[in-house]
Amino acid sequence: MSEANGKVYSLLFAGVGGQGVLLGAEVTALAAVREGYDVKQTEVHGVSQRGGSVETHVRFGTKVWSPVVTPGKADLVVGLEALEALRFAHFGDRQHGVILVNQHEIIPGSVKDAERDYPHGSAEFIRSRGYWVLAMEASRLASELGDGRMANVVMLGAVSTFLPLSHETWLDALRQRIPERFRQPNLQAFAAGREAAAR
Repeated sequence: MSEANGKVYSLLFAGVGGQGVLLGAEVTALAAVREGYDVKQTEVHGVSQRGGSVETHVRFGTKVWSPVVTPGKADLVVGLEALEALRFAHFGDRQHGVILVNQHEIIPGSVKDAERDYPHGSAEFIRSRGYWVLAMEASRLASELGDGRMANVVMLGAVSTFLPLSHETWLDALRQRIPERFRQPNLQAFAAGREAAAR
């Protein structure tokens, strides 16, 4: 384990049911465990099977007492969908945190006038509120790699550039969690996310 002066890293993953919010959190937790950190993760909150809003928290450090991220204290808020990034942006640390926004909009089909009322431009609005925002075209990158469902792993590649966990540890965690028949494209998606964040 690399020494981080007792710092606890706090992440919140948010998205819409079916986007792979839990996978992102699980791989992050696995990577942190592999490097010897104490890790806590919440259960998924939301309607994950129905396309509803979903969130899960991951915290790791030398010693972690609670899995729940306090609003205003997250090092990373990872929004797999633009509105969900906006919904949970207040968890981000304005001074030191980053809000990662997948520039992908899912209009809720069950909400009256959702198309009209959907708040487009979420990343720009969050930025205007004083947060550090990294807007990603994760869904587009994943589609170009052959499967838009890998947007969560593209986002995970971006996440990996902000945390004190080695690249090889991330790859090991992905290999552990992703079935072999899907592994290679997901490793490519992870690499694409790292590259996009670095740019």
